[in-house]
Amino acid sequence: MNMRASGKHLAAEANKMTPHATPDIPATLEHLKDDAQNIFQRLEEISRDKVGVTRESYGKGESRAFDLVEKIARSEGLYTYRDQAANLVMELSPIADDEKYILIGSHLDSVPQGGNYDGAAGVIAGLLCLIEMKRSNISTDIPVKVIALRGEESAWFGACYLGSKALLGKLEDSEQDLPQRDDGRPLHEYMKEAGADVDNIRMGNVLIDTSRIAAFFELHIEQGPVLIARNLPVAAVTGIRGNIRHREIKCIGEAGHSGAVPRWLRHDAVFAAAELITRIDDHWTTILQHGGDLVATTGILSTNTENHAMSRIPGEVTFSFEARSQYDHTLTAIDALVHSECATIKQERRVDFIFDEPVKTPPAVLDERIVELIKNACEKENLPVEAIPSGAGHDASIFANSGVPTGMIFVRNRNGSHNPDEEMDIEDFIRGVSVLFNTVREFEDE
Repeated sequence: MNMRASGKHLAAEANKMTPHATPDIPATLEHLKDDAQNIFQRLEEISRDKVGVTRESYGKGESRAFDLVEKIARSEGLYTYRDQAANLVMELSPIADDEKYILIGSHLDSVPQGGNYDGAAGVIAGLLCLIEMKRSNISTDIPVKVIALRGEESAWFGACYLGSKALLGKLEDSEQDLPQRDDGRPLHEYMKEAGADVDNIRMGNVLIDTSRIAAFFELHIEQGPVLIARNLPVAAVTGIRGNIRHREIKCIGEAGHSGAVPRWLRHDAVFAAAELITRIDDHWTTILQHGGDLVATTGILSTNTENHAMSRIPGEVTFSFEARSQYDHTLTAIDALVHSECATIKQERRVDFIFDEPVKTPPAVLDERIVELIKNACEKENLPVEAIPSGAGHDASIFANSGVPTGMIFVRNRNGSHNPDEEMDIEDFIRGVSVLFNTVREFEDE
């Protein structure tokens, strides 16, 4: 055994001899509220934009957040390092190379001018769990790692879960070449600058031994209104919607004078795109009426800024399309319907549609045993007990679909997400951290 492995082994043995906190009494981490508020405040201060916060994936904003969290972890005596995908890993002490562990994680990047809690709440929750273990000399039967994952948000490169996909050998070549929204440089250049092993990632190598991960946990703010509407501070998550995304679809028509070309001779790209969106909305309504699960969004829609004008029939429009569902067959069906409707509109309005390659993420079902543990922890905290599905996507789905037993905890949040008005009460957050902490302590590897 090498010296490093030997040191890890001794550290693990020392931890095992440390007295455990009484397992049948839930630990309420109210005393960490000031620590939590301080970390969130410092994170917000280094991320401020004109409105909200901006922490660009694999960019300067995200890197500043990583450096801050790592500095705080080290100040608490924790062991930290960056993995081959440039993710930040934090531990009580180095874990032996052959030892299983529980992994807690989320992300630190944000959408442009977003909120301070999306993703960061999960990283800070995991960090606070380690801080509590360190300060209180608490150990667990299975050691715990916390990971801050790079590039969860799709806003910067048009693809999501970049750090977790890279770690698990799932980052496609086409995704690694995606351009950054502001300067057009490809993702792989940003990853290399952040310290990622881009050669291994390009080869699709798995950079983490998933057989050693006993479970993956992620705490996250709910990004919808369900917990607020039901007055639930915290909830277990049952599953995560998958998605199919087209970052850029072009409708090509023919420019012309707005007053001189009659309707029957027009090739109007905007009216064609608008008709497509209306038809998809009709299909969406039908799917929901039949008990299906679907959300659909066109978040980008623009004519050519170099030549568009009020008196010009637009000859080209560019738009995005995203659909999300808990069911793979629904995603396949809606994508086929988009193409089918385009074929019809193409004939009727004499335009053409050009599609980019779609980016697909499968739905994920979370571990039922972990869901029950989370619900039990809520009950012991005298919280309402409920489990709900996640409409938004999360890194947890990548781990779940890689065969890792996975659980998620939602904390309620007002005003939605992906906007600067996210509003999470620190009391709710601490309740969520307590539920996470106690669930991790109760978890036993099968």
